[in-house]
Order: sequence, then structure tokens, then C-alpha cells
Amino acid sequence: MLIIGIAGGTGSGKTTVVNQILKHLPTDEVCVISQDSYYKATDNLSYDERTKINFDHPRAIDFDLIIEHLIDLKAGKTINQPVYSFVTHNRTKDVIITHPKKVIIVEGILIFNSKALRDLFDIKIFVHADTDERLIRRVRRDISERGRDIDEVLTRYQTTLKPMHQQFIEPTKNYADMIIPNDRFNTVAIDIVRSVINERL
Repeated sequence: MLIIGIAGGTGSGKTTVVNQILKHLPTDEVCVISQDSYYKATDNLSYDERTKINFDHPRAIDFDLIIEHLIDLKAGKTINQPVYSFVTHNRTKDVIITHPKKVIIVEGILIFNSKALRDLFDIKIFVHADTDERLIRRVRRDISERGRDIDEVLTRYQTTLKPMHQQFIEPTKNYADMIIPNDRFNTVAIDIVRSVINERL
């Protein structure tokens, strides 16, 4: 089993990179695990309290569960991946039944913040994008997909996203085996990643 970690700031284009890698691989041999599924359950908090959670801080992530699930997958076991709702800011009752595959791609902004998790990755990739580009993508996504208004998105960006990116995400670029610029020139890097995967397959 090959486990690939793909990190990068919010709106950096991690999902685009994941999709480009997946495009040329057999669907039955690859699965994707998103860090977003592993935000900690917050049943003990009211909705108002949950809206104040800093989701860009490593404390918000249930790293123990991601690690446990990856170890289970490596051992050939099936896992129940949690499903997180950004509308209610909590885990739902649903799960995604995930079977072991030859290639597991784990993607998320904070996945390189845990050494124990980093040590499980065979390849670590960091997707880099300019700050203004990331902000534009984040604004569009939060308004269209998560029902937020422009003032809420920009306030959250200034007070939380930007400082958290500088403190916890940008420095983890140093752990990456490969840094992919998220622009039209990233095709070479994507091809290299695909070649490595295909060799292992």
C-alpha cells in the first residue's frame, strides 16, 4: 500500500491536484481520505459555541482517529470514515465505508502537523498557491457551498485563516518531498507523482 499526503493552504488547489492524479489511475485501486472528515465531534457544544471553533488550528483535528484508520487500512481492515457537516459544524451520524486500496491519498491543510501522521506517508506533497488566489477561491467556496456571507468569510480570513496559515500550514512545506505550484505549469510535477504511483502499482 502506498500512502500519499497532500497538504497546502485553504484554496490552494489540493482537490484539483488530487483529481489530476486520480484521472489516470484505476478507480478500484485508489481511495481519498479528507482531513475535513476528521474534525473532532462537538456534541457537547451548542451551535453558537461550535461556530466559534478555530477549524484552522491543529487542535480541531482528530489526528488519533486518522492515524488509527490508516493503520487499520494498512492491516487490510475496512474503516468507517466519519462525515462532517460544515453547516452544523459537527459530525453527522453517517459514515463512509472505506476499503483498503493499493493507493490511499490523504488530503488536508493540517495533515503535516502531526509527526505520527507524517511518518505514515510514503510521499508528502505540498500544493502552493498565491495568497490572493487562495482568498478568492475560499470566498467563492464558502459563499456557494457553505452558505456564508461575504463579511463572515472575510472576517474569518483576517482573524483566523491568515494567521493560522502563517503559523501552522506554511511552515509544514519543509516536510514535503515535493512542492507543486498550483498553476498551469504543474503538469510535470503531477506526471512525476503518477509515474511513482504507477511504479508501485
